[in-house]
Parts: sequence; C-alpha cells; structure tokens
Amino acid sequence: MREIVVFSGSSHRALAERICSSLGVPLSPSSTTRFSNDCLQVQLGANCRQRDVYLIAPLVPPTQESLMELLLMIDAAKGASAAQITAVMPHFAYARSDKKDASRISMGGRLVADMIVAAGAHRVLTMTLHAPQVHGFFSVPVDHLTAIGVLADHFRADDLRDTVVVSPDLGNAKTATQFARLLGLPVAAGSKMRKADDKVVIDMIVGDVAGKRAIVLDDEIATGGSIIELLERLKDFGCTEAAVACTHGLFTGKAVERLSGHPMISQVVTTDTVPPPATAWPALKVRSVAGLFAEAIGRIHAGESISSLFDGVDPTHAPPQSALFN
Repeated sequence: MREIVVFSGSSHRALAERICSSLGVPLSPSSTTRFSNDCLQVQLGANCRQRDVYLIAPLVPPTQESLMELLLMIDAAKGASAAQITAVMPHFAYARSDKKDASRISMGGRLVADMIVAAGAHRVLTMTLHAPQVHGFFSVPVDHLTAIGVLADHFRADDLRDTVVVSPDLGNAKTATQFARLLGLPVAAGSKMRKADDKVVIDMIVGDVAGKRAIVLDDEIATGGSIIELLERLKDFGCTEAAVACTHGLFTGKAVERLSGHPMISQVVTTDTVPPPATAWPALKVRSVAGLFAEAIGRIHAGESISSLFDGVDPTHAPPQSALFN
C-alpha cells in the first residue's frame, strides 16, 4: 500500500492515527501555520505526486477553522500533483443546513460541498449524514458509512428483554428501524418540533414504551436538549430507564451536565468520529469506527465495493421483525 498517503488535520489526529494503524500505513506529517493576520497555511510533509491521498478532517468545533484547514489541505495535495484526493470527513457539520425552510436563508450544506469540490477533492468519505439528501450536494462520488452496526454490537451482550429502540423524531425512524432489526427489538418514535437550535418540543410518543427500557438512537448529540425532552416524554408514557446511543457525540454547551446527571440514563454510547468531551463520566462509552474507515479506504484504493461492508446491517440482510411499532 505504498501508494496510499494519509494526512490529518488538527481537529482529530487521534482518530487519524487509529485509522492508519488499522490500515497498516504511516500517518504522514503535516503542519498548519497561523500568521499574524490570522490567516492559515498548510504544508504537507510527504510526497503526493501520483499518489492516492486521504485527508482526515472531521468538521468539529471550531468548525470554521476545521473547514478552512481541510480546504487548504486539499489545495496543497492538488498542487502537489496527487492522483486522487479523498476528503475523509467522519463528521460533516454542515449537513444540518440541508433545506430552505425560511425566507432568505442560506443552505450551508450545499455551499460547503461546492467549496470542497472546488478546492480539488475527487471523492468524499463520510459517516452518518444528518439527512440523506446531503449526499446529493456533492458533484463527486460520496461513500457514506454507517455506525449502526458498531453501536448494535455494543448492546448485543446486554439483557434486552422488555427493551424498545426509540427515535427522537419520525425523520430518524428509518435508521432506528434498521438498528432495531439488528437487535430484534420493536421501535418507537417521538413527534418532535424544533423551536430553536437548542430548544425542541416532543408532544407524543408513537409506539408502546410502557414498562420498558429504551435505547434512544440519534445521529448526533450537541447540547442534549432533544434527548432530555424525549426522556421526559418517555417517562410520562411509562418508560423506566434509557440508554442513549449516537454516532456523533459532540456534547457541547451543557450536554455533559444534562446527560451525566439525568436519573433515567443508564449509559451513553457514541463513536470516535469526533474528539471525546473534555469532561468524561463513567456512563459514557466510546466505540471506535477507525476500523470501518480503514477498511473503506483500503477498498476505495483497490477499487472494491464499499456497500458490501454493510452486508447484514442494511434492511435487506437484517433478520425479520414482526412489527414496526409495538
């Protein structure tokens, strides 16, 4: 695999090192310099000419700096005559800006996709986009990985009797259903209305949760407001306790305080697509997706199928489930 060259941005170097370890290639050096006028400059420290270059850079806070660093890395690889440049974004922050739902509002997801392609990326590798339509914002191939198999593996050893998978909203119910099928569990969903970035209202639970334990599955947890609101409704509907699972555990603002101190939460399970919070707590469990990204990079390099990575995870291969909503 000498033709593969992997660089990391400064946003999550630990994940890049784990990916390279699984892939069996070194993490090549790079440096980011900040000038006195606050401009950034990136220099790649390994030969890229006619190489297959992978730039690992999740868009995490400070998100604008992470994005600018990635764009500069792409530009540097392009200027160094890389044969193929793949932007590896385990977390694509702007995926939430995916629709025009108010007058004169920007669509950051499409704009950032255009910027990444304009900088020179030939391909994008990412995980668990907030909405499927974001995939179509890119005019280059996108390989979209899922972490639900990794998250399901975490719960397989648990006693899952009287357990139900719960989606915070109906929009995420399809993914929650796939996850529930992997564990052989029923699924329920909240009816959510977002009032602001950190304020939601959930007025109904669709499905039977009375007397059951819940596994709440979401794509991303930022401030934790949606999860806390959902837990209050689950309690009202007779749910006894809950485990919380997500792919992207950002845990911004008061999220750690909210989640670590909530009496209904037995554990919070996330992945390492983003750096862990500065303040961890005993109930927080982090599963690595480095192996998935390493396998995907290897398959892209060899021209092999990525979708076959998820045989047994998607609904076609998952075991049957007697009922969607119990």
